[in-house]
Amino acid sequence: MTRYEPAIDVSSLRAIDTHVHVQFDSTGRRPLPDDLLAAMDRYFGHAPRALSIDELADFYRERSMAAVVFTVDARTAMGVVPNSSEEIAAGAARHPDVLIPFGSVDPRTGSDAIELARRLVADCGVRGFKFHPSVQAFDPSGDEYKPLWGSIEELGVPAIFHTGQTGVGAGLPGGAGIKLRYSNPMLLDEVAADFPGLNIILAHPSVPWQDEALSMAAHKANVFIDLSGWSPKYFSPELVRQAGSILQDKMLFGSDFPALTPDRWLDDFARLELKDAARPKILKDNAVRLLGLA
Repeated sequence: MTRYEPAIDVSSLRAIDTHVHVQFDSTGRRPLPDDLLAAMDRYFGHAPRALSIDELADFYRERSMAAVVFTVDARTAMGVVPNSSEEIAAGAARHPDVLIPFGSVDPRTGSDAIELARRLVADCGVRGFKFHPSVQAFDPSGDEYKPLWGSIEELGVPAIFHTGQTGVGAGLPGGAGIKLRYSNPMLLDEVAADFPGLNIILAHPSVPWQDEALSMAAHKANVFIDLSGWSPKYFSPELVRQAGSILQDKMLFGSDFPALTPDRWLDDFARLELKDAARPKILKDNAVRLLGLA
């Protein structure tokens, strides 16, 4: 397997989308059961067109953007074979000018998750990890997961955690058993405090815990927020205020593609009342620094 090495000309990019899902692998396998994905489509009000890794590269190249791409490994909670992070990294290696691969491991697999995380960085060149506590059904503050956070800290790469409400299982009886409390960002406050060398990205406006997320990002140097999954026109006034002021160095553009397109996100972002100095930081500069792309 060719190891991923970034070949991104940062100066040529208008933006870096830090939150892009690869929805199927080369066999057509999807990362979650069909009924949960259908519920998510209804939640977002459309059935998005998922793209292959090569199609994603073309999609973002046409827009002069780079994209962080990943899947979610929820093999224990969902009883499904996850999409391959190795395959995603290999696809990114074919398109190192626009794609940045993140891996995903199932925290509930214990030492196997640590071993896989180390292999994904060493052998495949992934640049970070993606977790979804509600879908993976785990409390990230639990002591049993601290060895994994310590290992990722040692690897020197960031971790993205879904926070807030999720469209997965939305509208189904009992939300298909998915527990939103696992995605309360305050569960990650302990992780950020105990592992100060681990950069943590709180994915999405953390509804209904937005103020908690803002507080964490203001308090801890290693906590960032990606603004994916919501059109900017729905951002809370406090989120917009802090994104343009005290947290302008901690905010990241993300779309949550294919649930939301970068075109729609950027169009609505342009309409926000935001200081001009904050815009390039959110769209690109903060991600360049955090991902080590300078």
